[in-house]
Amino acid sequence: MANTQGPQGNNDPAGSTQMFRAFVDEPQGRQQQPAAASSGPRIGVIVGVVVAVAVVAAVIWLALK
Repeated sequence: MANTQGPQGNNDPAGSTQMFRAFVDEPQGRQQQPAAASSGPRIGVIVGVVVAVAVVAAVIWLALK
């Protein structure tokens, strides 16, 4: 990437200003996708915790029987 000029004329060799503007100006539809994809692992964690509690309860119930 070539050297670019920032808004005040400062040298921006990494072009981070352009990358930031591209991130901020990103369409809203693309930002909603990761939120929908992150619900999958959350459901898996909840199911795992419920199964773990059920197993512990079953072991305690069998031990006291």
